[in-house]
Amino acid sequence: MPQDPTERRVVVTGPPRRARRSFGYYRPRTEIDEQTTLGHTYVRSLMRIQLRTGLTVLAVLVLLVGPLPLVFAAAPDARGLEWAVLGFGLYPPLVLLARWYVRRAERNERDFVRLVEDR
Repeated sequence: MPQDPTERRVVVTGPPRRARRSFGYYRPRTEIDEQTTLGHTYVRSLMRIQLRTGLTVLAVLVLLVGPLPLVFAAAPDARGLEWAVLGFGLYPPLVLLARWYVRRAERNERDFVRLVEDR
């Protein structure tokens, strides 16, 4: 018995029109946007590591610049030495310290983005 052409089934294959949400998969970006406890933990960890980086730079800066008044007080007649130390001896370490801080902060942010991005 031949089939009627109007009764044939046609199977259409292709990508789904809307994405299905799986319950076992979570998105860190969504957690941050919705300000959940997990999202708060992600942001707090980024802030904590950025604070640690800043405090490290501050500690190095205090150790570098802090003793200078004592050194200058020990040699009161060396006015040219003070300007040489402040102008030439202190400037390069400050630039290197600032450069290290910026690179470290950018790396922290890049690691955070890599953690949060959808896999």
